[in-house]
Amino acid sequence: MTVHPASPAARDRVVLGVVGGSGLYRMAALAGGTSTEVHTPFGSPSGPYTVAELERPGGPPLKIVFLARHGQGHRLLPAEVNYRANVHGFKQLGVTHLLSVSAVGSLRESIVPGHVVFPDQFIDRTRARASTFFGEGVVAHVQFGEPTTPQFRAAARDAAKRAGAVVHDGGTLVVMEGPAFSSKAESHLYRSWGASVIGMTALPEAKLAREAELAYAVLALATDYDCWHEAEAEVSVQEVMATVARNVELAQRSILELVRALPPTTAELPYPRACEFATMTDPATISPGARERLDLIIGHYL
Repeated sequence: MTVHPASPAARDRVVLGVVGGSGLYRMAALAGGTSTEVHTPFGSPSGPYTVAELERPGGPPLKIVFLARHGQGHRLLPAEVNYRANVHGFKQLGVTHLLSVSAVGSLRESIVPGHVVFPDQFIDRTRARASTFFGEGVVAHVQFGEPTTPQFRAAARDAAKRAGAVVHDGGTLVVMEGPAFSSKAESHLYRSWGASVIGMTALPEAKLAREAELAYAVLALATDYDCWHEAEAEVSVQEVMATVARNVELAQRSILELVRALPPTTAELPYPRACEFATMTDPATISPGARERLDLIIGHYL
């Protein structure tokens, strides 16, 4: 009997995916990996993925898949990233757990540029981004009350601490459209909502990861105080990239600590079974084309 590639039987081993954000375009530890082009039903990803097996003391090697979100040379605006293709490509390559590395602005005095935040809630302020694999004849609604995967987020948080990061556990990430930074009025509004940090890329990435049944967490690198802090200069690209450059090595150390700590099986670190009861559409009415397009998303349930 053939095992469906999206079924639990086919996804019993933990495979770590890493989305590199601003400044993190490659990982030194993956220099010996294979560059892999992927074609998806949702178009082309941001570029080739790097696939490698990393040795771990006292345990089996871990497969890791890396993708630079904005493409090599940082060519794509946050709104130009094909998030559906990126996430689908990760699943095609067997990823079960996806760590998103993102540069963010701090909305709190206590979150100093250079600190690392692991947000557990999001506020969506994006516009006109494709945020679901569904539609075109197939209706589904996944749960998103907890947009990151708690057990995986905790593992990534602890890994960053071991790597020497100053870590803030939890908090709300506002995801704005960009590419311009916030106005002062917007920045103060988000602070009044109790938000912790602001970025441009975690959505729809997190929503798509949930539909693709990937565990998801964000390693957010605080680069600046947005524009609300009267005692600090208004955020600039130069300031952001200078802080990012200082933190790229920290991010890579954090990822390697996570690689060492992850268990070998998904039974020990589960991914969400988000689509098991999410589809509203009568399976008998789903066209062959839609079934093919969504095979890695819901084919194992259909």
